[in-house]
Amino acid sequence: MLASVARKTLMALTGLFLCLFLAVHLLGNLQLFLPDGEAQSQFNWYASFLSGLPLIKIAAWMTYICIVAHTLLAIVLELRNRKSAGVGYQGQAPTSLAPWYSRMMSLLGLVILVFLIVHMSDFWWPFKTGADLGTDPEGQRDLFGLVVLEFQKGWKVILYVVGVLAVGFHLGHGFYSGLRSLGVSHPGYARWLRIFGYIFAIGLTLGFAAMPIYLYFAK
Repeated sequence: MLASVARKTLMALTGLFLCLFLAVHLLGNLQLFLPDGEAQSQFNWYASFLSGLPLIKIAAWMTYICIVAHTLLAIVLELRNRKSAGVGYQGQAPTSLAPWYSRMMSLLGLVILVFLIVHMSDFWWPFKTGADLGTDPEGQRDLFGLVVLEFQKGWKVILYVVGVLAVGFHLGHGFYSGLRSLGVSHPGYARWLRIFGYIFAIGLTLGFAAMPIYLYFAK
């Protein structure tokens, strides 16, 4: 029982940390919507600046650890759920009244994992391994150019939008569920927490999905 509670708590903590990471990541990526020259200069400076900060490096490693831990915990919980007649990690059996995405968290998680692997291989890996990205007019490594180039591929734009939608639906259920697992729930404000979770999920989804679409049509 204690082990089960510990797993749920760790699942919630890692998930909520990743929610924070996504919010910060979105704010940084909003620079892609700036006018062409400014977007290239600002985004490349931002990427270079963050990669050189010790605090950001620590936060990055925490993010990697949370991704791995959250994924492994999800697998363990899913296997245990299957053995216990489909009892969800909230301790409630799924019903036909529950939203479809709350009953398909494992499938959404798998889609997100594939999306994450593609995303990191497209951008994180070339940037971190010192691949030749070229330089912008200010002599900075041109990660912006790579982002624009990748999103000139229609299939890649569709893949990213599908991946972001999966993230959004996952958050739509997972954000509030994580808070409940940590005991942050009360009849007086539970409804507002759920609403905030939906707004948070929708905002992130629209923000991230708009980027590849904008770059595909505007560049």
